[in-house]
Amino acid sequence: MISLQEPVLLWKYLQEIKTMQLSIVVPCYNMEQYLPECLDSLLGQNLDPSDYEIIIVNDESKDSTLKVATNYAAKHPNMIVIDKKNAGVGAARNTGYDLAKGKYLYFLDPDDYLAKNALTTLLDLIEGNDLHILTFKSMPVVHKRFPDSSNIEFGPKKLEVKDGISYISHIKYHNEIWWYIINREFMVSTGIRFIEGKWMEDAILTAELFVKAKRMAHVDYDVHRYRILPTSAMRNKAPEHYNKVIFDNANAAHVFHDLIQTIPAEHENARGCIKRLKTRQQSFVFFLMVRLMKSDIWVDKIPEMLSDFEKIDAYPLKKFLGEDYHGTGYSCLTFIFNRKSLLNPFIKFFRSFYNLAK
Repeated sequence: MISLQEPVLLWKYLQEIKTMQLSIVVPCYNMEQYLPECLDSLLGQNLDPSDYEIIIVNDESKDSTLKVATNYAAKHPNMIVIDKKNAGVGAARNTGYDLAKGKYLYFLDPDDYLAKNALTTLLDLIEGNDLHILTFKSMPVVHKRFPDSSNIEFGPKKLEVKDGISYISHIKYHNEIWWYIINREFMVSTGIRFIEGKWMEDAILTAELFVKAKRMAHVDYDVHRYRILPTSAMRNKAPEHYNKVIFDNANAAHVFHDLIQTIPAEHENARGCIKRLKTRQQSFVFFLMVRLMKSDIWVDKIPEMLSDFEKIDAYPLKKFLGEDYHGTGYSCLTFIFNRKSLLNPFIKFFRSFYNLAK
């Protein structure tokens, strides 16, 4: 028992039992060049170090990523470094998720960073509105730095709170994990985790979480910077990796088929939600076929893949074009992709010119 006449000891006791507000999980693989800016941006928030933790999960990097991370952790007690065998970004994120103690969760990629002094405002909003998920704006960047937000306001902001099905129905959401904060207790209650060993893991988790959310909202605050890298995993042209992404897109299309079946028909926004999820499902097939054009996968295998997509209404691409995906390029390729008689000769023709241009 701590006596009220011992204010210093009481303060220390309250610090120990205080609920940590936020856990930030940063999965890393060969990111020595960009990790310092990422971590500096997390330290440059108007948060007390005792209010948040930064969990850096090193996925057996071959460069100096681990050294960079441990050097930062040695100076900042709210940083934790986990060094594990390489198992992919999904497994790394799950490792950080399992260790997280914060009331809220945020997953940030190590080549990205945040605007200064943004997290307090976001935490006030998600807490004050009792949300499961709060989404915000992201800005793509290449070389120029954007350390300051263009519109963060420190004060009350009225949000339009929706359940996740209504949110998906009305808002063109992003697949990625880094443009929203999650209530950790909510995520634990769903049992949803990142798939491991496959790409598109955040696209799957995002949709699964949103569908389950009862209270979520978007705030039009400029917070996140998404760094566009020619060496990113999704731009890796190594044949083994490139082909794996193709088959992982196919897996995502099948997962979305199962997810769509869970949307309750009686929900007032079920139709709009299903329409957008179906569009997203067919986008996996569309971009899979774009990759097929540049791959070394035999065209003889394509009919079998299309047959599997037909069974789950992911092909032909009848629900792909629309509000979310439109334009001449999309329309022309969709026209060709939807005609099996054109598809194989078109891919063979494209590959012959593509290979000559290399």
